[in-house]
Amino acid sequence: MNAPARFADALAAPVFDAPARARFARHYPEKPHILGHSLTSHPLLEIEALAQLAEGLPLSSVEYNRGDLPIGVDGKPGSNGMTIAETIRKVAEAESWAVLKNIEQVPAYRDLLLGLLEEIRPEIEAATGAMLTPQGFIFVSSPNSVTPYHFDPEHNILLQIRGTKVMTQFPAGDTRFVPDEAHEIYHSGGPRELKWDDAMLSAGTEFPLAPGEALFVPVMAPHFVKNGPAPSVSLSITWRSEWSYRESDARIFNAILRARGFSPKAPGRFPHQNYAKAYAFRVLRKLGLTGG
Repeated sequence: MNAPARFADALAAPVFDAPARARFARHYPEKPHILGHSLTSHPLLEIEALAQLAEGLPLSSVEYNRGDLPIGVDGKPGSNGMTIAETIRKVAEAESWAVLKNIEQVPAYRDLLLGLLEEIRPEIEAATGAMLTPQGFIFVSSPNSVTPYHFDPEHNILLQIRGTKVMTQFPAGDTRFVPDEAHEIYHSGGPRELKWDDAMLSAGTEFPLAPGEALFVPVMAPHFVKNGPAPSVSLSITWRSEWSYRESDARIFNAILRARGFSPKAPGRFPHQNYAKAYAFRVLRKLGLTGG
């Protein structure tokens, strides 16, 4: 079968069946949960295809480094000494972790991403309104590699395609795991890597993932990932909501207040909408008074 035919076949049937969509609807947007999916093989997600994708993406859209890391790191991890394409092609022995960001820049991958999101658009928009800013990320990980403790601003479903991994998640918005100041620093342009304390481990929830399983990750839920004994490929499909943007803008407004000596209250989690602080920040930004 030629590549175009294989691509068409891969998109023919729904990836998320009715039970998966119903489960997603019951838990979205605040409860992590496992979903079944049928995207366990796809020509665009094979190792050589991903190496070629990586070679064509701008440097700002690839990140890769050593995978033999602790759960917590201070800043960005060090380089593995290879190119991104070499890292992917040699993933079985590279002892590395790589992510290809914003794959929607490439038409075929954009079609894949939007097709997946379209399947769950009704469930998304019933809860959080318009689905905004769809983005896709592909993770390629060596055996036993670690993605350190961090958080992300998007609503996210991580589909496991090849290999296994375990994601340990912690409750979003809980200052025991991420202080408000860390949120404010991140939303103001700082790193997403977080300070780790081994004492937190017992409060995390482990979600093992095998091919055919996907995990929903709530906005800003801190987590780390440990890869299994074989190379792993995972596809992350993400989107934003106006609620998530309001939470982000409210965090930046709080950073401005904190810099002026105040101790601002944290934004509320969903369904709180954080209108006042978000719109106050947007007014300041429009007037050029945010300092950024």
